[in-house]
Amino acid sequence: MVLPRHILVFATSLMVALLLTPVVRSLGARLKIVDHPGGRRRHQGPVPRLGGLAVFIAFVTALGAAWWGGTLTAGYGPDDLTRLRGLLMGGTVAFVFGLLDDRFDFAAWPQFLCQIALSLLALATLLWLERFTLPVLGTVRLDEYAWGPLVYVPLTVLWVMGMINTVNWLDGLDGLAAGVGAILCLVLTIHMLFRAEPPQISAALLPLALMGALMGFIPFNVAPAKVFLGSAGAFFLGYALAGLGLIAGGRTATVLMVMGLPIVDVAWQIFDRVRHKRSPIQGDRGHLHYRLGDLGLSRQTIVLLYWAFCAAFGVLALMAAPWQKLVALISISAAVILVLALLSRRDSAA
Repeated sequence: MVLPRHILVFATSLMVALLLTPVVRSLGARLKIVDHPGGRRRHQGPVPRLGGLAVFIAFVTALGAAWWGGTLTAGYGPDDLTRLRGLLMGGTVAFVFGLLDDRFDFAAWPQFLCQIALSLLALATLLWLERFTLPVLGTVRLDEYAWGPLVYVPLTVLWVMGMINTVNWLDGLDGLAAGVGAILCLVLTIHMLFRAEPPQISAALLPLALMGALMGFIPFNVAPAKVFLGSAGAFFLGYALAGLGLIAGGRTATVLMVMGLPIVDVAWQIFDRVRHKRSPIQGDRGHLHYRLGDLGLSRQTIVLLYWAFCAAFGVLALMAAPWQKLVALISISAAVILVLALLSRRDSAA
């Protein structure tokens, strides 16, 4: 059920991002907060990396309008309000840290510690991974068991850190991370409004606000990009998507299906770096989207392939039964690992 407030929130975030992104682009250039070509980046000339500022402000502005109109928290219980605070507080912390990283270019370890802190903040505000829907067993709630925290606490830490790193490392091609994030927000919005029982009318405003912000940013971020998300945008987006997946009725399987390709890619890179005695948290050009570029595919083609893959599995996630989702996740994982293993062997032989 799409209501006028949903349209208003989406339109507000979209327009704010469209208007603000050129401004933050100019600000980034003036402050010399830019990415220069080299290393993983193959763009031409310096590109401002303050795009995350526009996305964050657009998201907050849209939610602020919903709050002012009394619609943001309509029907929320105490736990729902706590989770909302956790999403907004954690998103703000992630954004501010990322903004400092854009300015001072921190090493990998401060980023790792920030991700740990964000995971603990999520746990403290009830954003935890305590509920699963499994084939045959149905819905399992770990918080109903005394030993449950021994499982859902580390899983939540892994979930939040994994999503932040996935988005951060996915932001290597123009429009890739923002486009995939927008697709996931659309899938979560559809689930909340039309698939959840009962419908999550107010909660759906959250992914709608983020989707509008990303769609307003994407025209300036597609190849050739005029502005990048930067660490501020990547950290904020990663934490926000992790939190939204938990707020949306624990739809972790849905998130995993949409983000399955980049998540498996990140897992493989960590394994591959450890195997070759390299730092698992230090970025490189081993990711699938870089390898596809090295094979000769254009940036636009790679991004469109990712978008199409994530959108197709998003549709499947909305329609499939739990056992079908499990089969799909296993299939995604096996296919991506096989491709990456073959490409790694090819590079080693070259």
